[in-house]
Amino acid sequence: QVQLVESGGGLVQAGGSLRLSCAASGLTFRLYPMGWFHQAPGKEREFVSGISWSAGDTYYADSVKGRFTISRDNAKNTVYLQMNSLKPEDTAVYYCAAGAPVGGARPTDFGSWGQGTQVTVSS
Repeated sequence: QVQLVESGGGLVQAGGSLRLSCAASGLTFRLYPMGWFHQAPGKEREFVSGISWSAGDTYYADSVKGRFTISRDNAKNTVYLQMNSLKPEDTAVYYCAAGAPVGGARPTDFGSWGQGTQVTVSS
């Protein structure tokens, strides 16, 4: 089965940066759309970003546009989320997600999840 393992979370001051990584296994990685979601305390899981299987299309939640960048390295079976200009409201558990082979990378296209990595932004 698909296995997704996130890393790179931690504590950072407002205005700082983090890069999250997601190592994928159990799939032909290059054929899968990948994405990131987050979930803050007391809130529902929310779409953050997605990248198509071909890497030709990327998608971002309005709240992170201009600050976060999603990318993928197919040789490493890894998807990244570069997070810049972090704000306290970005504090959440961040989850890596995979869709279906050669499928879409929109918010409703994802169905496999990692265990999450905590991102905490202090003010």
